[in-house]
Amino acid sequence: MNVRLPAAKAMPNKFVATSGKRNEWKFPKLLISLVSCVLVIAVWQASVSYGFVQPLFLPAPSQIFQRAVSMSAEGALFGHVIASAWRVTIGFILASLVAIPLGIFLGFSPTARAIFDPVLSFLRPLPSMSWIPLSLLWFGIGETQKYSIVFMGAFAPSLLYVMEATKGVDPLLIKAAQNLGAKPKDVMIEVILPASLPQIISGLKVMLGIAWTCVISAELVAAREGLGFMIMNGKEYFQTDTVVLGMVLISLTVMATDVIFRFVERRILPWKD
Repeated sequence: MNVRLPAAKAMPNKFVATSGKRNEWKFPKLLISLVSCVLVIAVWQASVSYGFVQPLFLPAPSQIFQRAVSMSAEGALFGHVIASAWRVTIGFILASLVAIPLGIFLGFSPTARAIFDPVLSFLRPLPSMSWIPLSLLWFGIGETQKYSIVFMGAFAPSLLYVMEATKGVDPLLIKAAQNLGAKPKDVMIEVILPASLPQIISGLKVMLGIAWTCVISAELVAAREGLGFMIMNGKEYFQTDTVVLGMVLISLTVMATDVIFRFVERRILPWKD
């Protein structure tokens, strides 16, 4: 007996994979962002040009651009950016090299966490600028002092990020590895680190922005180059366009480093996409 099965109906559109919607909406979102930036700059320029805002208090974008062109022609602008970026890189890498393994260890060991918790509670609320007097006494006015300010400003928060990420690992994964005979070192390397790595990287991205605020604070005192020095020097001579240019360059540099960070994150954690 032949039985005819009903023809399969087409799958409704709501069940169709929607992975292409990201690409579909990516361009309109980018266009909206560009349009909003252009509108802000246009309103800013018009407000200064028509006298609603005095250039001394907030220079026009065209004036800031002219200042950037003149400083670039003199060769000073690129040097300030490189000096600050190098200080941030060194201080941030040193803080990460200490904070990541120590944070994983403290997050894994309640006993060690109880020992170090008073020290962390003391260091955590201290702003980076509070370390400037001691750093000048310890390291002088050289580059080591700038590195130390970035290190101290980024170390304690980074350590807390790593600790919380480690504590958030599913305990069942840890117990399963221990039941299979994994040693504590193997548990930390093979289980805890991969499981907590997405949260660790997210925390380090936040700390990279904080590291920039630290280096600007360090460059406001006893520095001869860098974006912080550039801002302070512009303030001394009432060059508001130089001050705002330094602020713009800080934001653009942080945005560029964030793009690089995201690229590295995609390489290390491809499953997050």
